[in-house]
This record gives sequence, C-alpha cells and structure tokens, in this order.
Amino acid sequence: MRESEIETYFVWAVVLRGGTTYKFKSPTQRGVADRIACMPGGETWFVELKTKGGRLAPLQKIFAADMQHLGQRYACLWSKEGVDEWASRYDLTKNKPPTFSSNETAQ
Repeated sequence: MRESEIETYFVWAVVLRGGTTYKFKSPTQRGVADRIACMPGGETWFVELKTKGGRLAPLQKIFAADMQHLGQRYACLWSKEGVDEWASRYDLTKNKPPTFSSNETAQ
C-alpha cells in the first residue's frame, strides 16, 4: 500500500468524525508532519503518515521530538489499521452534520 492511500484514508476518517485536515508543507522547515488534523473539541494533531516498512527521516524525528517537548499532539500512523486505532478516540455518534435554518447558508 502506498503512503498516498493511507493519507487519503486518514482524511476520510477525520472528516467522518467531524474534523478537517490540512496538508502541511513548510517552505522553510523540512521534516514537518504531513497533515494537521483539527478535531472536534478543539484538539489539533500533527500527523505523519507512513507505510509499513517506511521510516522517519532524521528531521522528521526531530520534529516529532519538538512537538512532544512543546506538549503538542503528534502521531505517526503506519497503516490504515493505525489510522483506525488513532481515530477510535473520537465518538462517531457525537459528530452529526450541521443543520441550517432556512435563512442560513453554509459558509
């Protein structure tokens, strides 16, 4: 399985639970996480996605350590099963789609 397939699955899992993700690329800092996930309740995660057998580059290891030192939420997920395990902390029943009254529109 390719890393891009795991990333697509991760985006789907986050959206299904009421969150959103952003592709994270920094022009000045190499080694940053692949995605930022903003989850219900105000939780923000920096998420690196890898395939089984993949490895973290040295700069990715430094980024992970920096996030831990700063008290940020960081996860490295190695498979669709890893995505499922990470996402299981969010209750699907609490995240219903927004409803709008007749005079409101989605922004």
